[in-house]
Amino acid sequence: MGRTQAYDTATVVASARNLFWKRGFDGVSVSDVEKVTGLSRSSIYHAFGNMRGLFDAAVQDYLDTIVAPRIRPLLEPDVAPGALAGYLTGLAEAIGRLGDSDEPTGCLLVGTAGSTLGDDAAVRQVVGAYHAELLAAVTRGVAARFPDDDAESVAARATSITGATIAAMTLARVNRDEAVRLLDVTSAMIR
Repeated sequence: MGRTQAYDTATVVASARNLFWKRGFDGVSVSDVEKVTGLSRSSIYHAFGNMRGLFDAAVQDYLDTIVAPRIRPLLEPDVAPGALAGYLTGLAEAIGRLGDSDEPTGCLLVGTAGSTLGDDAAVRQVVGAYHAELLAAVTRGVAARFPDDDAESVAARATSITGATIAAMTLARVNRDEAVRLLDVTSAMIR
C-alpha cells in the first residue's frame, strides 16, 4: 500500500513553473526544485517521472492559469470592441508590475522557444499552438474593434499586433519599460 501524498500538486507545479519561467529549463536543477517546493528528489521523480515531466506540467499550468484567463475575453462568442485594447493594457500592466517583485515576467513559452528545448518537437508544437491561439484571439479582437474592415485588413492588423505582443513579451526580460511602451503604443493604435 502506497503512502498518502503529503503535498498539493498544483502548488508544486506553480512553484516549479515560476522557477522555469525565471531561469529557463536549462537553468533549473533538481536541487532548485527541491528548494522551492520542499519536496525530495525521489518525490519529484515519483510524481513527474523526470524534470522534463515537471516542466511539461509547468507549461500546461502556465497555459491554463496565466495565458487562458488573459485571452478569454478575446475568445468569447461576442467579443467586445474594446477587448483587444483591454488585453494589451492588462499585459502592459502585468509586465510593469511583475518586474518589481520576485515574480517572473515575459513569456515562459517565448523564453523556451529560444532555449535548447526549442528544437524539441513537442515543445515546438506547444509554442506553435500558443502562437496560433494568440493570433486567433487577436484576430477576433481586431474584427470586433474594426467591424467594417475586410478580412485581409483584419488579418494584417492581427499579425502585426501579435508580433508586437510577442516582441514585448521577449523584451520584458531585458527592458521592461520598453516592453510596456511597445504595448502602450500598440494599444493606442487601435483605440
